[in-house]
Amino acid sequence: MKYQLAIIGGGPAGYTAAETAGKAGLSVILFEKKSLGGVCLNEGCIPTKTLLYSAKTYDNARYAQKYAVNVPEASFDLPKMIARKQKVVRKLVLGIKGKLTQAGVTMVQGEAQIVDAHHVSCGEEQYECDNLLLCTGSETFIPPIPGLETVNYWTHRDALDSKELPSSLVIVGGGVIGMEFASFFCSLGVKVTVIEMLPEILGGGMDVEMAGLLRAEYAKRGICFMLNTKVTAIGAADSEAKTIKVQYDTAEGAGEVVAERLLMSVGRRPVMKGYGLENLPLERNARGGIIVDEQMRTSIPSVFVCGDLTGFSLLAHTAVREGEVAVHTILGKEDKISYRAIPGVVYTNPEIAGVGETEESLRKKEISYRAVKLPMAYSGRFVAENEGVNGVCKLLIADDNTILGAHVFGTPASEIIALAGMAIELKLTTEQWKRIVIPHPTVGEIFREAL
Repeated sequence: MKYQLAIIGGGPAGYTAAETAGKAGLSVILFEKKSLGGVCLNEGCIPTKTLLYSAKTYDNARYAQKYAVNVPEASFDLPKMIARKQKVVRKLVLGIKGKLTQAGVTMVQGEAQIVDAHHVSCGEEQYECDNLLLCTGSETFIPPIPGLETVNYWTHRDALDSKELPSSLVIVGGGVIGMEFASFFCSLGVKVTVIEMLPEILGGGMDVEMAGLLRAEYAKRGICFMLNTKVTAIGAADSEAKTIKVQYDTAEGAGEVVAERLLMSVGRRPVMKGYGLENLPLERNARGGIIVDEQMRTSIPSVFVCGDLTGFSLLAHTAVREGEVAVHTILGKEDKISYRAIPGVVYTNPEIAGVGETEESLRKKEISYRAVKLPMAYSGRFVAENEGVNGVCKLLIADDNTILGAHVFGTPASEIIALAGMAIELKLTTEQWKRIVIPHPTVGEIFREAL
């Protein structure tokens, strides 16, 4: 059978594109080798946030006396947390399946193989398509560290499913994923050490000052941070392999740290093998990434690439928007992707969120700006709900008074950052943004205070 659109990958980009195209009347077939929702829903965004909310609830119970509430013996049940996480994932996967069914999308579970730009095979069947959309996502990158293969280390998938807490945990990689797991296990009483090769955690897009504030907060809670530290070797620390030894180098010299568990979290990379991508003569950049235009179209006009496979922004919400742009282009609607205001969030407790440029990126681009910083205490709602906790809001403003970037340290940064994102995307000036009425009392008023 011939379809107007064939999609490989059922993650945020894939299922969004499939639903959008199906509702618009296109005949759509979607191939997914595992579960609908991709990494984000099944072993990434949603599972981690579910567990982090349980940990946050436990934290709130332990320190409820700050709000004049007595919880005599707060405790947690890790296996039940894991069970609830799995229940949430199942519910959302079924929801996606229902939406795609309603949109008339044909779903095929199995490993799709690209034959050429207009043919895809899966099992013994071959399918023809007018347009091909690739949304194959990303995978955990495991660096070639000597001795790593000799120990039973965790990836994020293992950490999400473990029903037993280790007494101690070393996390190699202080990025977003590493910090969210550090937050979770720290809240549950695990002794956590984070080893990061860069000078600061959360490198690669998050505001350095905000990252430092988060690190300082978690250092007070007992997490040991080792920055500018390169892991050189890994092995068993005892004859029964009950503990793991991580050797490292710093400017001050070599050393080692021993823990019961090791979590490898150094990053992710696009999945580019295993589905016949080599059968498409796509134009690549110097790093081997697939080149796409503002409509997510590759050098082959009928082939589109969205999501992590672009290698540009490995974020689910970016993938969703890219999927919409690709389908709108196929439908003949004028649309293009904009990366001006892609929010980034770290769902620790407290949270960090940022959108637009950072001070570091502006200095690198030699763009003139002024920074306005304000304590989150200027928001009455924040003070009411964050007893004894400090926070910071930072706005980066251009010479023409448009907003270049916004960064927030303090919960609920994840919920209010979209306000700044809209101001940046729409190129609002400070005066135009100030005219927008924000309800009182809300934490989002901090932006108005900063303006």
